[in-house]
Amino acid sequence: MRLIEAVPNFSEGRNQETVEKILEVFRAVDGCHLLDAHADGDHNRLVVTVVGEPGPVTEACLAAGKRAAELIDMDEHTGSHPRIGATDVVPLVPVRDVTMKECVALAEELGERFADELGIPVYLYEKAARKPGRRKLENIRRGEYETLKEEIDQPERRPDFGPAEMPSAGATVVGARQPLVAYNIYLNTEDVGVANVIARAVRGSSGGFANVKAIGLEVDEGVQVSMNLTNFRSTPIHRVFEFVRREAEQRGVTVESSEIVGLLPEEALIAAARYYLRLAGFDPDEQILEYRIAREE
Repeated sequence: MRLIEAVPNFSEGRNQETVEKILEVFRAVDGCHLLDAHADGDHNRLVVTVVGEPGPVTEACLAAGKRAAELIDMDEHTGSHPRIGATDVVPLVPVRDVTMKECVALAEELGERFADELGIPVYLYEKAARKPGRRKLENIRRGEYETLKEEIDQPERRPDFGPAEMPSAGATVVGARQPLVAYNIYLNTEDVGVANVIARAVRGSSGGFANVKAIGLEVDEGVQVSMNLTNFRSTPIHRVFEFVRREAEQRGVTVESSEIVGLLPEEALIAAARYYLRLAGFDPDEQILEYRIAREE
């Protein structure tokens, strides 16, 4: 079976009724499997993970985008996470027997349908980007919804598909990318300035790790360094955690906890176990019980 993953992000994490109505769409599409849904009130964001054959997955994303556009008014939206639309971003990820090139074609088709069928401005990013400056999501989101609403008709900010004007549902970014790890580290301080300084130190755009995107945020639990690890093999979770921990300690702050948003490849956790347990000669295929049982079944 050919499989892709989609991780659509919606600008609603507080109203449970709206969250459920969006999730209902994914549950209703045969061949699209809802694996995870992470709703965060501080970010005011819903991160959904689905997997399936390309057709059902992209149809479900389009239908969920229609539902989100009906339920979410971006003029009323507030939250700590950067955003430009009700369906803020829809990344497609190749999983099995699907190439990145095919995912790019799927992203282009899906983006065009968002524009044509829903009247939503669409930007293509990452591997699907048509302009070098749009490969990075943060470039497209510059100034967020409020600024893009004012600038969308300017030549450099015109969407790849759809109208150069902003509906109440905002704009949507669609693309194709490799798996990433969404990772937040909570700091034992109420000073969001500390999180901002550490975020600047760890993110690639300001001289940190090339495969890390990071921002400092103030949330109910305190403050966090919110990150996307775009290549967990080159920049593993444990390396980022240790860097943030040391940067925090230099400022008299400790790490309170950390969290994974959505799903991640088990390879990422195995690498962390190898590092922290200092495992020598560890072979997951031979030494993880569940792997051995699966081979016998």
